[in-house]
Amino acid sequence: MIINYSPHEARVAVMENGLVSELYYERLKEKGIVGNIYKGKVLKVLPGMEAAFVEIGVERAAFLYIDDVLEDNSVIDEEGRRPRSGRDPKIKIERLLKEGQEILVQVSKGPIGTKGARITSHISIPGRNLVYMPTVKTLGVSRQITSYDERQRLKEIVNRLRPEKSGFIIRTVAEGRSEDDLRSDLNYLVSTWDEIQRHHQERQAPALLHSDLHVVFRSIRDILSPEIRRLIIDDKEQYKNIKKFLNTYLPRYRSVLEYFTKDVPIFDHYGIEAEIERALGQKVWLKSGGYLVIDQTEALTAIDVNTGRFVGQESHEQTILKTNLEAVEELVCQLQLRNIGGIIIIDLIDMELSEHRQKVYNALKEQLKHDKTRSKILQISEMGLVEMTRKRDRENLARYLCDPCPYCEGKGRLKSASTVSYEIFRELYRSQQKKGNGSYVVHVHPDVYEYLGAETNTLNEIEKDLGQKITFKMSNNLHHEQFELYQY
Repeated sequence: MIINYSPHEARVAVMENGLVSELYYERLKEKGIVGNIYKGKVLKVLPGMEAAFVEIGVERAAFLYIDDVLEDNSVIDEEGRRPRSGRDPKIKIERLLKEGQEILVQVSKGPIGTKGARITSHISIPGRNLVYMPTVKTLGVSRQITSYDERQRLKEIVNRLRPEKSGFIIRTVAEGRSEDDLRSDLNYLVSTWDEIQRHHQERQAPALLHSDLHVVFRSIRDILSPEIRRLIIDDKEQYKNIKKFLNTYLPRYRSVLEYFTKDVPIFDHYGIEAEIERALGQKVWLKSGGYLVIDQTEALTAIDVNTGRFVGQESHEQTILKTNLEAVEELVCQLQLRNIGGIIIIDLIDMELSEHRQKVYNALKEQLKHDKTRSKILQISEMGLVEMTRKRDRENLARYLCDPCPYCEGKGRLKSASTVSYEIFRELYRSQQKKGNGSYVVHVHPDVYEYLGAETNTLNEIEKDLGQKITFKMSNNLHHEQFELYQY
């Protein structure tokens, strides 16, 4: 885990086998709100959508769905997933919420694009070993803890220590932890909830009652595990803070902490800056010479696999198989690094043999097992397409680091100079005067002006048809697709 820290921005990268697998940003002016707990006020109840808009004190109103209001004591896994239970359809959102009502909520998904944050009334407060859920009674254990005896041991300890009518999820990192470790975590979480309830009584809505940890300590809490061999940070003060944090809460990991002292920036030294630049590009080259083309849109992400320069040394089918196998490994890395979520369509190179399609599909499923973000995947179709979804809980890397191009308005394309020129020709005919011997003056972008220089014959014919002189003037102030037509 490599941390680049400055007072205005913190970046955390996780590297596996020399490649960046996860990347987290947090800027002082753009602090994330996922996990924050608010006292909100219901602005509008929408019976047709079984949802409500709630003011929580951020830029856009948050969205609260009916399933996130109803009490649900079903088993919840480590990621807070609740099965779609058969709730009573007679229960309507307008019976549960009224406009102006104050409600305690937590942000479960940050604002993405033009959408506001998604919130829930099912509060969960994560600790190192446990997740505390004060509004439910469930007691769950991470599926990653496979030993039956260990699962029972942990459940017995937590069940004995927990307050009545409260729920806990035992996290993966709790495996092998002592009762003292679990008690310490549990007491901290319960005291945090008591403080939140006190703020809820004292403050007027909308109000922030509790914010999650800074990205540096949040990453240490959630990611640090025996798999992390080194934890490196480049800021002396934060190094001391992390050292103190580890000594207090995670003494077994003290030995992995390192202070980076080289003159070169830490992300440059480990090649992370280059990986970030690569992740912002549309084309990603594979080692073999093939490449991926990644197109992210509002509706979905399309990933196209191409052989590129790779010609192989065996049969054509083997070349395609090898490219597709290499592609699925790389594309899962890109999904993690770019934090791509939602609907994803992967266009693999067509494979004639069903056993090759199955082999690639199995390889993709195997790679996704290492992805901490939940995903669902369908079999490769006859057309070589893979349909999948991946949970989206925050802005992807491109949205976070980039703005849509103000010139093309995010379309990624502009009308060609010839297209704009022929639009001008059509407008000239529309504006034709039936009487008078006036003239036209058209102001155009320099690129269009240059193109019109090759349309002399066409312009002569238009002038003859209109019986009026046409003069073009170059204007640097105009957009490439704009023109201004004046008639005298």
